[in-house]
Amino acid sequence: MNSDVRKQTKQVLLNLKAVLEAAGSSLDQVVKCTVYLRDMDNFADMNAAYAEMFGDARPARAALEVARLPKDVDVEIDAIGVVGEFHG
Repeated sequence: MNSDVRKQTKQVLLNLKAVLEAAGSSLDQVVKCTVYLRDMDNFADMNAAYAEMFGDARPARAALEVARLPKDVDVEIDAIGVVGEFHG
């Protein structure tokens, strides 16, 4: 278990939540995420934090292993979210 990956994933998603809320949206309005991991062996730990933050309404997702990420973090997530009315 890599608790750093769980913590980093949760922090990334908390940051995303804040950005979405500032735009008048929320995590419930996310329709697609791309997750970049430095080590795919950390997928289960990332997935646990991801499931905790998104609950049962998880958006579509792709996960990729990459050689390196900015600031040498272990996980990065980009997301597409809807601002306004969404019936998903």
